Amino acid sequence: MLCRETDSNNDKDVMAKPKIVICMGSSCFARGNEKTVEACENFLASRGLKDEVDVDLGASLCTGNCADGPIVIVDGKIYKHVDPLVMRDILEATFPQKG
Repeated sequence: MLCRETDSNNDKDVMAKPKIVICMGSSCFARGNEKTVEACENFLASRGLKDEVDVDLGASLCTGNCADGPIVIVDGKIYKHVDPLVMRDILEATFPQKG
């Protein structure tokens, strides 16, 4: 599922990669977000989407939602209390299987 964006330099539509940010701040990490990273990587690989999705797996620090962690952000939408099973549900909804 690629999103359309307009390139402001020449007003052409370009395809933007969906963006997944997985918080790796200390609270989310301690609550198991490293397993969520693994679940995300496995899902994207199994669907052949690794090159089609911009996944920020390590550079995201605290999002300020520590009490609701682990936190995952998909295209700007914040998901709270994410574990690997919830991550799979989010990915299934975001990238439905074709065919």
